Amino acid sequence: MSLTRDLAEETLAAIRGPLGLTQVINQELRSATDGAMVGHHLVLKGAAVSVVNVAMTVDAFGLDSHMIFAFTPPESSVPHFTLDSVKAGGSYAFHLDLIPRVDPGANLDYLNHCFLPLTEAHDAAAGIDGLTPAHLSPQQWQLMSSWMLAHRADEAAFSSIGPTVAAYRDHWLTLVRDGVPPEAVGGVSAKDLDRRDRRNRSAIFNPEVDPVWALVDRLLGAEVSAGLRESLRAAGR
Repeated sequence: MSLTRDLAEETLAAIRGPLGLTQVINQELRSATDGAMVGHHLVLKGAAVSVVNVAMTVDAFGLDSHMIFAFTPPESSVPHFTLDSVKAGGSYAFHLDLIPRVDPGANLDYLNHCFLPLTEAHDAAAGIDGLTPAHLSPQQWQLMSSWMLAHRADEAAFSSIGPTVAAYRDHWLTLVRDGVPPEAVGGVSAKDLDRRDRRNRSAIFNPEVDPVWALVDRLLGAEVSAGLRESLRAAGR
């Protein structure tokens, strides 16, 4: 049994079904050291969303990592969705968020529509025994949303986060289905949405911002690691 894999697969299935996603890439990921298969890189596409799923399991390191990024189209104001579900050594961690598509500080109506409904689930997660805040830089926090959850967890706590993940996921699916009212976007154009998204993704998946990419480089090799970052930057474009 893998709690991290189960959470990721349940989340991916809940997105894939309603959105009618079709798998277009299934890349095996192999160790740069001995060529052993250690995971996969999947890309799934639909009319409204493109999903990148990167999974890596290395028993020798005690690593079981599953990342999901679900991207809305470049011209959409609907936030992206992300879940990281990780076991490393004897501890667990997760990262859960909806990624804003416009400047949050200048668009209160957007925050109220897209993010305020997450507050109850966000605050409830803070009450789960066994969760401790992950060590992220101010840069990483700034690039995401203020409703981001990024925590380390013991096994019992990790087993309890399913309802929180479902609340974020289902709210996001509602936004994908219903869209964001134009008045909540503050007159931001499709061109501006696209430009901001390119710059935001370039920053989020920058190895100088997120040190996890140095670990991926060592595990898979720099070339494969760079290819994964490019897949994440380009998905849905």
